[in-house]
Amino acid sequence: MTTTFAIFAQSSPLDAVLSPVYWLLAQWSVLMFRLAETTGLELLQYQYMHRAVLVGLCIGVMAPLIGTFLVHRQLALIGDALAHTAFAGVAVGLFLNAVLDFGVSPYLTAIIVAMIAALSIELISEVTDAYNDVSMAIVLSTGFALGTTLISLNAGGLSVGIDQYLFGNLATVSRENAAILLMLFAVIVGTVALTRNQLLYVTFDETAAEVAGIPVNWYNRTMVVLTALVVVGAMQIMGVILVAAMLVVPVAGAAQVSRSFTGSLLSSVVLAELAVVVGIGLSYYGEATAGGVIVLVAVAIYVACIVLGRLRTALGEESAAETARIDAGDRDPEPTTD
Repeated sequence: MTTTFAIFAQSSPLDAVLSPVYWLLAQWSVLMFRLAETTGLELLQYQYMHRAVLVGLCIGVMAPLIGTFLVHRQLALIGDALAHTAFAGVAVGLFLNAVLDFGVSPYLTAIIVAMIAALSIELISEVTDAYNDVSMAIVLSTGFALGTTLISLNAGGLSVGIDQYLFGNLATVSRENAAILLMLFAVIVGTVALTRNQLLYVTFDETAAEVAGIPVNWYNRTMVVLTALVVVGAMQIMGVILVAAMLVVPVAGAAQVSRSFTGSLLSSVVLAELAVVVGIGLSYYGEATAGGVIVLVAVAIYVACIVLGRLRTALGEESAAETARIDAGDRDPEPTTD
């Protein structure tokens, strides 16, 4: 018991907040070690892979859950804009740690900056009547400019291995970052579960939602903030460059095989989880970048969904034509008169 408490000894206020989540991560590792013994899978014999797999599974739920609403609202590119501003948030954290010795997690500063950027996109659209793509382009450019400027500064001896933030890395998913991701996961899934009907109403008919008394602007802001949280969470594995793909590609694939919003949402989660699990496995054994492999697998699944959807449509049309011919043949011939 003493050893257990020593493992979770708090060294900072953040550790005190995250200590229950650290306990959950420890239980997850126990489960993964047992699974490794049962299956003989090498990648499950390392704790850093336990965290990477868990983060990947959470991303497989969060990204399509929010992405389904974004795609139907034609806001697919907002993920790219927020990813670039999240990169600026990482740069802020790294800069503060190097220059002022703050000791803050770059992912926490990424969350704050990405949320500010998400609200800025909505604010620019509301104040200036600009289209959403204009406000997204402005925020994207500003965020990436800020990030590159801070990274390039050498004040205080700033030196950063930035590749892990640009491309993602399975090995760099720390216990603290995994715990933060789990808390984001709970917030995102809980918020969507509580506000699903309102978000659905606003997604498909903002005017009718306003008439019904739903605060449309508030729910729009909620959606972009949730998107920012997903982007920061997924950035650990996917990297800034590829993170937006998980918001869009599984949802696009699900749209090819589903006939309802709920069906599309559930299908997109299944497809995303498949892409994550297969992608992490292939990247580990192939020693490739996880984010790139996951996206390639997701695109392959998307193509398969297109083919499946086309085949189903063709078979449906063929079946309908055959039924029509049968019905026509079963009709009694019309009487003729001599």
